[in-house]
Amino acid sequence: MRIGILGLGRIGAFHAATLAGLDAVDTLVVSDPVAAATAAAVERFGATAVDSPEAVLAAGVDGIVIAAATDAHPALILAAVKAGIPVFCEKPVARTVEESLDVLESVRDSGVEVQIGYNRRFDAGCAAARKAVVSGELGKLHTVRSTTLDPAPPPAAYVAVSGGIFRDCSVHDFDIVRWVTGREVVEVYAAGGNRGAEYIAEAGDVDTASAILTLDDGTIALVSNSRHNARGYDVRLELHGMRDSIAVGLEDKLPLRSVEPGATFPAGPPHDFFMDRFAPAYRAELTAFTEVVAGRATSPCTVADAIEAGWIAEACALSLAEHRPVRLEEVREV
Repeated sequence: MRIGILGLGRIGAFHAATLAGLDAVDTLVVSDPVAAATAAAVERFGATAVDSPEAVLAAGVDGIVIAAATDAHPALILAAVKAGIPVFCEKPVARTVEESLDVLESVRDSGVEVQIGYNRRFDAGCAAARKAVVSGELGKLHTVRSTTLDPAPPPAAYVAVSGGIFRDCSVHDFDIVRWVTGREVVEVYAAGGNRGAEYIAEAGDVDTASAILTLDDGTIALVSNSRHNARGYDVRLELHGMRDSIAVGLEDKLPLRSVEPGATFPAGPPHDFFMDRFAPAYRAELTAFTEVVAGRATSPCTVADAIEAGWIAEACALSLAEHRPVRLEEVREV
């Protein structure tokens, strides 16, 4: 199949490399405003380069991967859907939940599949955790812990437009908590602080944050995030039930050092970036998209799914600003 890629920045180039290695993909058709980026894709993958998103859509592609700037996501999604071409779009759907709702309204009855890029759903450990929950082997859950700690903060230019740590980082934790548990969040309480890069505080954001999520069955989920984790990229998920407890990310590349006498775990070099930690998940995610393009599967992560994670982020941002618990229905009314 022919896959179009719109945007060849860090994640777009990574997706191009992944897609080029899939047996189902014969040809990549790429476009990026930076000529050097398209030239690199032509040289590395034998891609066909064109000069605009419109040209990609007109090039007979079977599916479109959108890895452009967030502001461009809504228009590009809608253009692809109008052309009847299945879409994979990196999160978020749009800069705001309100814009995302407009996209949802436009694509809901289109008959064209749209997959949003929440890669942790395709991580082997997270998938095993979901299976353990669904099977009932953990018993009734009482506590969930989801952690995302970045090794270093993103550039100031990114922070200025990201919407804040809950919307651009924690949202992965919010999505995976929903997906693994199969429950909805009904209330949040968030806290945050600034312990590092001054430009984050100057942008009105925090560099370290935690949120307590109450799920609709009474389970408590604890989400912890930071932009400063010098030992490496740390993503973990714990599920504690009445019968058993399990963990995702508890392996030799865990960026955590034990000070217990004689301890040798973890023994490997720590994960240093998300592309290292989740390379297999990204491959599985894009493989799933080729199944969607082929018509053998429906979207495994819809626009509606992405919006649900977005509402949780909005509630956490409000909770942080007002130092109080926030019910999800409060933000849904905005």
